[in-house]
Formats: sequence, C-alpha cells, structure tokens
Amino acid sequence: MPIIAIQQIIEEVKDLPTLPAVVMEILNNIDKEDVDTHELAQKVTHDIALTAKTLRYANSAYYSTMIKVTTIQQAISLLGLSTVRQIIVTSALTGCFPENNCAGFSHKEFWKHSNIVAIIAKILARRLSFNQDVAFTAGLLHDVGTLVLATYHGADFEQVLAWQAEHQCTQYKAEKHVIGIDHAAVGEALARQWNFSEQMILAIAGHHQPEKPGQGFLATIVHVANGIAHVLNGNAEPDHSTPEITVLSWESLGLTQESLDQVLAEASKEFQELQEKIEI
Repeated sequence: MPIIAIQQIIEEVKDLPTLPAVVMEILNNIDKEDVDTHELAQKVTHDIALTAKTLRYANSAYYSTMIKVTTIQQAISLLGLSTVRQIIVTSALTGCFPENNCAGFSHKEFWKHSNIVAIIAKILARRLSFNQDVAFTAGLLHDVGTLVLATYHGADFEQVLAWQAEHQCTQYKAEKHVIGIDHAAVGEALARQWNFSEQMILAIAGHHQPEKPGQGFLATIVHVANGIAHVLNGNAEPDHSTPEITVLSWESLGLTQESLDQVLAEASKEFQELQEKIEI
C-alpha cells in the first residue's frame, strides 16, 4: 500500500489557494503574442500581494536595471512581456507554498532548477520552431508536484530525500519506493485542480515518461531539458541521481552531438548568469 494515495493528494490540492484569475489568464494565453499589456498591468495591480511580489522580483539582482521598477507597466516596458509574465507566475506560485516545512529541501534550489529547465526548454523549442514561451513555462512548472509533497507531506518527503541520498538514485525513483507516488502524478493532480491547459497538464504529468501515448511533444521537450539541467546543475558528470533521457525522446528532438553541444554551451552560459544573479 502506498503511504500517500493519489486520491488523498486530489483531496488535499482542493484546499490549496487558487491562483489569481490574472495568473490563470496568463497561463491559458501564454502562446498569444497580441496581449494588451496595459490591461494586463491593470489586472495585476488589483492584486496588492501579487503586485508587491512581482515588483520585488523585478527589482532583484537577476532582473535589475539602472532604473527602479515601481509599476507593473514599467516592468513590462523595461524587461519585456515574456519576462514579466514568468515573474508574475513565479510570484503567485511561491505564495501558495510556505517554506521550511521539510528539512533538507531548499526552495531556492528548487526554483534554480526550475529556471534552468525552463531556459533549456526554451532553447530546444527555438531550435524546433515550437512556441518558446509555452516551453519555458512548462519547464518552470514541471516539478510543481514536488512543492506539494515538500510542503504538505514534509516528514514523508524527508524520508524520500534521505533514501535518495543513501541509494544514489533519482528523486522520482525514491518517491515511488518510499511513498508510493511520484511528483509528476502529484503535479498533474494540482494542474487539473487549477485548470491548467491540457497541454501543460500533460507536460507536467509526463516529463519523466514522455513516451507514454498521448503525452504530447511538450512533455518530450521538458523531459530532455530536465535531463540536461540535472547535469548542468550539478556541474558534474551524469550519475545515478541524474534522470536518464529516453532514446525515443532524444531521437524525436533530432539532436546531434554538435547541436547538443551548442545547446549545452548556450544553456550553461545562461545558467551561470542565473547562479550569479538570481534572487528567488
């Protein structure tokens, strides 16, 4: 019997705060370019807490400019719509998951990993003529189930992390062994509760098993990006704790060694900048 049943998770995520309507609008229209930025800024401004967090991130070291950002509209003008949309989504998500509920789990490291997966997914998408904003957002959200486990099942997730460290395996495998459920399934339950688009739901649910029928191409992009990110994040050679990239996924993206080297170089550069400047 699993320690945590999926039905239990489904019931728990119903009690989570819902994302603000403006955030859902952003997520459901992430592939649209004809966005009224003034209207978007007005909608965000109506949520005082979201506005405060978004402006704090916009003025952080990572997003710093020579000018102090004081309004959402100014943030869009200085940083661009794509960047501000991602800041708003991150701001909203961090507000749903209080920190320090699980010993050994770092929210800062979690968001660093999520951002590097997002960066790599965007780079891959650009090469594949796939929507870059959609790929970036899917990369940013792919591990949201981990936040649920670390926040609401802290003691159980501590055991997962301990078992993972002891057996030098992936988090995904440790979750299956210790609690009988994995963060991808948990993320899917949350994404459905929050009414994410079906494409985003499938990417979250399938980023470890993209070869399952019906998961969609976005899941494959995130899967490959996740595998590459774990290598870059560790700054070391792949080991048993690094998720393997499936052969089918690799082939479907048409990556050669040369193109992979280019992706790695580009992602590594952006990731180094992220490590030096990010403030999440």
